[in-house]
Amino acid sequence: MGTVVSFDVRGGEAAAVQTALEEAIAQLHVVDAVFSTYKENSQVSRLGREELTVEQCDPEVAEVLELCAEAERLSDGWFSTKYGGVVDPTGLVKGWSVERAARHLMAAGVSGVSVNGGGDVQLLGTPGPERPWRVGVSDPLRPGSLAAVVSAAGADELAVATSGTAERGVHIVDPGTGRSAVTDLVAVTVVCPRLTWADAWATAAFAMGSRQALDWLESLPDVEALLITAGDEVRCTGGLAHRLG
Repeated sequence: MGTVVSFDVRGGEAAAVQTALEEAIAQLHVVDAVFSTYKENSQVSRLGREELTVEQCDPEVAEVLELCAEAERLSDGWFSTKYGGVVDPTGLVKGWSVERAARHLMAAGVSGVSVNGGGDVQLLGTPGPERPWRVGVSDPLRPGSLAAVVSAAGADELAVATSGTAERGVHIVDPGTGRSAVTDLVAVTVVCPRLTWADAWATAAFAMGSRQALDWLESLPDVEALLITAGDEVRCTGGLAHRLG
C-alpha cells in the first residue's frame, strides 16, 4: 500500500504472539497484492478492466466493496469507489486491513495492540494496567509539533485516522467533479471505534470542506473529529474533548 505498518503488541504468550504477528503481516501483503491500484495484475486492477467479476475475486473484495457502498451511502456520495471511471476502494481498504490485523493479534490472547498504518491507528485493549493507549496527532501547519493527543482511556477499542495534504500533498478527489478536492481544510482527524470507518470518514470529510464536514461528522454515532483549516482555524466535534489527554 506504499506505506509502513508498525505493531506494538503487549502481553500474550511469546510463541503465539510471534505466529499471529507473522500471519497478520502476511495478510497485509495479500491485501496489497489483491487491492493495489498500482499493480497491473492485482484483482482490483483486473476488476477495473472487466477482466474479472467480483464473484471471481477473493471473498475479501466483495466484503470491502460492500463496506465502500455503505460508506458512500452514509456520506451522501462524498466517499466514492469510482476514480477515473474504474473501481478504487483505496479510501477504505487500508483502514480495514490494519483493523483486521489488529483484531487477528487480539485473538491470539494479547492484552493490548496498536497497529499503525501510515499514521492511521487501530487500538485494542490496553498497553498496561491503568494505562491507556495515546496517539499524537501531527500539526499539519507546524512540522514536528502535535495538534492534539488522543487518549483511549475507558475504551476497549479506538481508531484514529487523518486525511490531509501535509504528508502526501493534494491526493483526495472530489467525487462530484473527479478532480482534486479544493477545500479550506489541510487536515481532518477522525476518532471512532473502528479504523475501517475512521479512514473512510476522514477522506469524505476532507473532500466536503470544514463547514459541511463538521455538521456531518456530528451526526455520526460514536464519531469525534478534529478539523484544521489552511487559515489555522481549529474546529472539532462536541465530544472530542473527552478523548483528549
